[in-house]
Amino acid sequence: MARGKYTRQFKFEAVRLMEKGVKSPSTIARELGLRRNQLYKWQKQVQIKGDAAFPGEGKRGVSKLSEVELLRRRVLQLEEENEILKKAEEYFTRAQP
Repeated sequence: MARGKYTRQFKFEAVRLMEKGVKSPSTIARELGLRRNQLYKWQKQVQIKGDAAFPGEGKRGVSKLSEVELLRRRVLQLEEENEILKKAEEYFTRAQP
């Protein structure tokens, strides 16, 4: 599967399955369509960072931070457009006799 495609919940669940020990990491990886070493990387991230291990939602999901950033940029763009329209309105109302 493509890089960055997995959701945060998917990664935590994959690590949980591996740590549960019912199936081997190779079997879990095969069933989930992953490489075994990817499971180990995710497990290490969870051990180091805990719940903060996977901050984003992958490429398919937009994290809350980037969504807020996109909205802020859009607000700034609209404010600039409003200023331009106000100046154009002033110019054209003054130019008319």
